[in-house]
Amino acid sequence: MIKITIATSNPHKLEEINAINKNPEIVFDVIKGDFNPDENGKTFEDNALIKAKEAAKTAKTYCLADDSGLCVDSLEGRPGIYSSRYEKTPEKRIEKLLNEMKGLPFDDRSANFTCAMVLVDKDGNILHRETGKIFGYIDDRAKGKNGFGYDPIFYLSEYDKTMAELDEKEKNKISHRANALRPMIEWIENTLM
Repeated sequence: MIKITIATSNPHKLEEINAINKNPEIVFDVIKGDFNPDENGKTFEDNALIKAKEAAKTAKTYCLADDSGLCVDSLEGRPGIYSSRYEKTPEKRIEKLLNEMKGLPFDDRSANFTCAMVLVDKDGNILHRETGKIFGYIDDRAKGKNGFGYDPIFYLSEYDKTMAELDEKEKNKISHRANALRPMIEWIENTLM
């Protein structure tokens, strides 16, 4: 059995990771106590590494961190690494983004969710990195009650739904986090076990 600390205090992220992980020999848990490192990197991967190294200082186990966000093509990739800091609340972030995109035709509303993951050892040395993405469009209004963040405005053509209209099981099959985590778990199984 291998224990991996996730560099977050967000219980929702742990639930999502545990729902995607199918290997009972890999046990994920969140970091204990206050955890709020200064995410001052220039990329998602930089920020994931900052979090992973910080977590390793106290957890003294393997640590997995991710950083993710919404990248809108017509906004030159914004909000990007600032997705969670774009405004004070999720509702205000969505409102700001929709206002910035007001009047843009559907074809000019392409976007992706990106998730960069970094796994470090107990000393903070990088063991493996993965990046997952999912591509869609920014809807013109929020729809759906599931998910969090920008999910209510992230429209998936192939489902004719926003991410927030998908159930948890559907989302965990296709999300950017799942697309980074599955190959990460495979690497862990093949290399650390």
